[in-house]
Amino acid sequence: MAQKPSIPKGTRDFSPAEVSKRTYIIQIIKKHFETYGFQPIETPSFENSETLMGKYGDEGDRLIFKILNSGDFISKVDDVTYSSKNSASLTQKISEKALRYDLTVPFARYVVMHQNEIDFPFKRYQIQPVWRADRPQKGRFREFYQCDADVVGADSLLQEVEFVQLYDAVFTDLGLKGCTIKINNRKILSGIAEVIGAKRLLVDFTVALDKLDKIGEEKVKVEMMEKGISEGAIAKAQPLFEMTGTASEQLEQLKTLLANSEVGMRGVYELEEIISTASTIGLQSAHLQLDVTLARGLNYYTGAIFEVAAPEGVSMGSIGGGGRYDDLTGIFGLPNVSGVGISFGLDRIYLVLEELNLFPDSLDTSLDVLCLNFGKGEGLASLKLVSTLRKAGLRADLYPSDAKVQKQFKYADKRNVPYVILLGEQELAEGKFVVKNMKTGDQKSYDLDAAPQFAEAVKFDF
Repeated sequence: MAQKPSIPKGTRDFSPAEVSKRTYIIQIIKKHFETYGFQPIETPSFENSETLMGKYGDEGDRLIFKILNSGDFISKVDDVTYSSKNSASLTQKISEKALRYDLTVPFARYVVMHQNEIDFPFKRYQIQPVWRADRPQKGRFREFYQCDADVVGADSLLQEVEFVQLYDAVFTDLGLKGCTIKINNRKILSGIAEVIGAKRLLVDFTVALDKLDKIGEEKVKVEMMEKGISEGAIAKAQPLFEMTGTASEQLEQLKTLLANSEVGMRGVYELEEIISTASTIGLQSAHLQLDVTLARGLNYYTGAIFEVAAPEGVSMGSIGGGGRYDDLTGIFGLPNVSGVGISFGLDRIYLVLEELNLFPDSLDTSLDVLCLNFGKGEGLASLKLVSTLRKAGLRADLYPSDAKVQKQFKYADKRNVPYVILLGEQELAEGKFVVKNMKTGDQKSYDLDAAPQFAEAVKFDF
C-alpha cells in the first residue's frame, strides 16, 4: 500500500493563487526598497553553525535547525561523548551547519567577508526564507519568508526615521491602513535594568519582557523572578508596566525614572529625536507609538527597536520588526560598524490582507485569453494567433487538445479567464476570430491581422 504523502509541521504548499498573492506583496515591498535606495543581495539558506549560534540568546539558539554532517557522522563521535547523551556536546560533533534563523546575522557575516567590495554606508535588501524550530500556530511557521532592509556604516538617527517612513509607504501601498509602528530603545531597557539593580541580568530581563503581549504582566514577573531578578527589583520596574499618555508625556516620565542612568537617558533623547522628526515629516496612514515595554528578545539590538501591529481588530502577532545594532559585525572581526534594519513578515501580512479582503481581484486571473482548440488545422492557426498575442504582452494560451467545447469553456471558467477566443473552421475560412467576454457573454469578431489591436484593447480594459 502506497504511503500517504505529508509535509513537515509548520511548512506549507502554495497554490497558484496563493503564489500570485505572495508575489503581489513581495513586488510592492521590493518596489519601495529600491525607491529608498536599497540594493539586493542573497545569502545561502544554511550557514556554518558557528556563524549563527550565540547570536540570538538561549531561546533563539534552541530554535535553530541543525543539519547533520554528511557520511557516517556517528562513527566519528568518541565513546565518551556518545554515551553521555548530552545533546549539546553531541551536536557539536555531528553538525557543523545550520539553516539560517534570520537574515540579519548572515548579512553581518556578508558585510565582513565583502567589506572591500562594499561602499559604506551600505543599504541592502534581502527577500528569502528562514527557518525556526518553533511551535506552529496561526501566523507562526517553521519555514517563512523575511523581507529585510538594512543599512550599515551610518549611525545617524535619520536612518530610523527613514525606516518608519518605509513601513508607512509599504503598508499604505498595500491598502493596509491603520498599522501601528511601535518604537522603543534598548538603551532605555538597559537603563531600567541598571536603576532597579538588575544590570547583570539585562538579557533575562528583556527576554521575559518580550513575552508581555503573549503571557501577560504577572507571568512575565514570575519568569523574571525565576531568572534571578528580585521581587524588589521588579517592584522598582513597575512604572514600566503602568506608563500611559502621549509619547512626550511618557518620555518625561522616563526622564524621571532614568535620571541616574546615563545609558538610559541617551535612549530617551534618541527616541525624542526620532519621534519628533517623524512627526514633522508626517506619515500617510500608519501610527507611530512609543511602547516602553517593547523589548524584542534578540540580543544584538542596542538602540531603537521597532515592531509593527496590524490594524485594530485583526488578531495577529507583529507583521514587522527590527532595530539598531551597534556592533553586530564586530563578532566577525569588523568592529565599530553600526547598523539598523527592519523586516516585513510576508506570511503574516498575507493573512492580514486575506482577512481584510484587500487583495486585488485581478490576482485571481492567471490568463488574459484562452484560445479554444477545434482540431489540427484550426489548432495550428490558433497557436499562431496566441503567439502574436503573447508578443503583444497578453498572457495567452491554447487549450492543448480538441476536447468538447463545453469542457474547454469549463476549463476557462475554472481558471477565471476573462476572454475566450473561438477560431473554428468557419472563422478560419473568413480570416477572422471571435472573442467571447466570459463575464458579460458578449461576442465580437476581429480580422486575424487585427490581433495586435485586440491585445491593446484587452490591456486597456484591465
